[in-house]
Amino acid sequence: MIKKIKGHWIILILLALAQFMVVLDVSIVNVMLPTVQKVFHMSQTNLQWVVTAYTLTFGGFLLLGGRAADLYGRRKIFLTGVFMFTLASLLDGLSQSGTMLIVLRAFQGLAGAFMSPAALSIILVTYKQGHDRNVALSVWGAVASGGAAVGVLLGGILTQYFGWRWNFLVNVPVGLFVFFWATRLLPIHESEETDKSLDLPGAITITGGLMLLVYALQKAPANGWTSHTTIYSLLVSFALISVFVFNELKARKPLVPFKIFRYKNLAAANLLQLTIAGALFSVFFFTSLYVQEILHFSPVKTGLCFLIIPLFIGATASNAPKLIRKIGYKRILSIAPIISASGLFYLSFIPVHGSYFKDIMPGLILMGSGLGFIFVSLLVAATSGVEKQLSGLASGLINTAQQLGGSLGLAIITGQVAASTTRYLVNAHAQNSATVIAGTVHGYQVAFKIAAVFALIAGLIAIFLIRNVKPSENHEETTKMAAA
Repeated sequence: MIKKIKGHWIILILLALAQFMVVLDVSIVNVMLPTVQKVFHMSQTNLQWVVTAYTLTFGGFLLLGGRAADLYGRRKIFLTGVFMFTLASLLDGLSQSGTMLIVLRAFQGLAGAFMSPAALSIILVTYKQGHDRNVALSVWGAVASGGAAVGVLLGGILTQYFGWRWNFLVNVPVGLFVFFWATRLLPIHESEETDKSLDLPGAITITGGLMLLVYALQKAPANGWTSHTTIYSLLVSFALISVFVFNELKARKPLVPFKIFRYKNLAAANLLQLTIAGALFSVFFFTSLYVQEILHFSPVKTGLCFLIIPLFIGATASNAPKLIRKIGYKRILSIAPIISASGLFYLSFIPVHGSYFKDIMPGLILMGSGLGFIFVSLLVAATSGVEKQLSGLASGLINTAQQLGGSLGLAIITGQVAASTTRYLVNAHAQNSATVIAGTVHGYQVAFKIAAVFALIAGLIAIFLIRNVKPSENHEETTKMAAA
């Protein structure tokens, strides 16, 4: 028994801790954003890069990290990722400017992109199919969802009582613990392929292209769509994305084999994920700013406000598998985004003198209720009909689409919010603090309206592009993983 614990379940604890750090750092920063904005005198458009820099590099290099684990050894890539992530967290906590923090967040996302898929890959080769693997994947799923929930609360506690820097420094002792014990307990996993070709050009061009696209979309509302900055950024972005497509078609081992998109549900599911993630990231970002800047909530109180979302996601996600078996995932994906959109539309009426229980909580409940059904149904739809050997890539693409969609959506909405706020202030008859607050809230209202449109587009994608395939035995394990 002791040998089994040492050989299996302590390894699972280490891997789960690593994944906890990765997921935690997506959500933990939201509560600290107003504090960082004041400390480094950052504009709202630049502030969103604290979130976007991490998610873009994480999403852009996620598939490359998984591929590297297969080629160069899971243990080696995992340890490298843990070391890089811990170092990046330390440097994040020591940042002396907003620019420095953004650059280091990008490095942190890159490290997470190698650490996370390597950890999951180790779980899949450590635990054989059956009860042990189901338990391990359940723990993994619980940690992943729990990390997001804990992040907003922990971020509030650390920001209020220890300072915003501890949102990053808290990773250092955890990372050192994981690295120390992983070097002693993790078995050496030999790479499974002799062909060591790694599509680094593909990862660099798509990530660089998307970063420039995000920059252009963010700046265009203020600078103008015909400004030199916007045009040049878009042209270089499209050039890099075109190079990526050409590279993927010619590469011997492409990062994204385009042949996988012959499964029509996968392409549609990724489009749906892009739009719904854009709405979700915006909710956390702008709600955090509203409750702290306008309602003057403390960071801890702000963290508590967000816990309602994972509670309702968990409640609906746990019931989603039964509903999928009864009516199929197409109907769920056609209706659930409308539920989330109604929550976002409700939030678009937030007033200057608002109340959490009246103006915020009902919207978050509706948003979370829809998301629980969406997350489970989306993964099942994306992997339906996909050959077993490609199911990992299909799931990886969905995760990548979530990070990239969130980044793109947040950039689009942030740019529109900045432009709307500026127009409101220009048209205002009086320029005083009350007008500035009213203009800021007006900008937030615009943000939630656009996010609601994103959610409605997701529903339309499901209606017209998703094809319902009757769930079979092959989907049972996928459904359970998605629910977790």
